[in-house]
Amino acid sequence: MSPQRLGQNFLTDRSVAGRIIHAAHVTHESVIVEVGPGRGALTNQLAASAGRLIVIEFDSELAADLRAKFTGKDNVTVLEADARTFSPTDLPIAQGEPYSFVANLPYYAATPIIRNFLESEAPPAEMIVMVQKEVADEMRAKPGDMSMLSVAIQVFADVTRLFEVPPSAFTPAPKVHSSVLRITPHPKPLVAIEESDSFFSLVKAGFKAPRKQLHNSLAKGLNIDGPMARELLGAAEIDSERRPATLSIPEWQTLYEAWSKAGKPFVTHGTSRAERERALRR
Repeated sequence: MSPQRLGQNFLTDRSVAGRIIHAAHVTHESVIVEVGPGRGALTNQLAASAGRLIVIEFDSELAADLRAKFTGKDNVTVLEADARTFSPTDLPIAQGEPYSFVANLPYYAATPIIRNFLESEAPPAEMIVMVQKEVADEMRAKPGDMSMLSVAIQVFADVTRLFEVPPSAFTPAPKVHSSVLRITPHPKPLVAIEESDSFFSLVKAGFKAPRKQLHNSLAKGLNIDGPMARELLGAAEIDSERRPATLSIPEWQTLYEAWSKAGKPFVTHGTSRAERERALRR
């Protein structure tokens, strides 16, 4: 698949590449995983600075070019794979060996790639990533401006904005600005891995109608009656008239506990009110 079809914007400003590598604290002892290297603006400098560099490129032509370019460089490995689904446990490094993730991510795939690595059994020690500014703002949002993405990232990591990058740093120039983020995984996710699917199903339901009051959005997302949604929120001691964006992660955790105690009701269409009430209290 061609880079044009992928909608990829190639970083061409060497000073920006240098700032990203400086932020990653790359040394000759570093193990670096770079995703979406494109034409190698970051790759060239990483290969010269890192002890080991593992490059993951989705485009077969670009991957072949990179292999040819770095033939004879024993510290560089090029993998042709889709980083949205590639398992970090398959990286050619020793089990438990720490690595850093450095990338100028294609806009269309940034979120699933970041989540794939953060939520894996072998997450990086740190991620230095360049993404669309609006996405970066959403990832690091505070209560009042939270979204499903904010919660999904912050359950697993702290997010810090390092600097912004103008469209002129790329070819072709995108219509939006970019931001470089430092994403530092928590020692332990704020939600247990075995509960994460269920937890995020509740959060997704809570953001079903994000502009509405929380009891209406939650009722719509879980397909339960408004009074039931208010009861769940009351059990969590959360004002039902708040908006979903105002909840902090601890509040989502408290709501999840209340939902779990109620039997995690998620009612299908066609059930009677009595059946819905039993589902809430089972």
